[in-house]
Amino acid sequence: MFIDWSNLNYLAIIIGGLLYMIYGTIYYSTLLANKKDQQTNGPIKYIYSVLIAFISSFLIAILINATGAETLLQGALIGFIIGVIIKMVYVKNALFGLISKRSTLIAICDHLVIFTLLGALHGWFA
Repeated sequence: MFIDWSNLNYLAIIIGGLLYMIYGTIYYSTLLANKKDQQTNGPIKYIYSVLIAFISSFLIAILINATGAETLLQGALIGFIIGVIIKMVYVKNALFGLISKRSTLIAICDHLVIFTLLGALHGWFA
């Protein structure tokens, strides 16, 4: 596999990071609005979330580039496959009782949607 670093669309990576943050803000503020007492305090969780958003967008850009996806639909399919892989990890963890069923469902939906959107975005910019 050859990664053409000069062919990565850095504007799409930035937009993807921002998309991830906006989506996460809407998704989690809606679902977790009444769970304030269970959240950690301090700015670390926000700094970590921003880093994860941009790292995820960057890694999706690399995968879209490496697979040769050139359309929104091809990118969305690759993003969806990534979301399915992440889903399998959450289901395994739930089966062993590491996270609740509700948390599993929230995480599965979140990752399926955001990685499909990121894949579509990077496929569109390809």
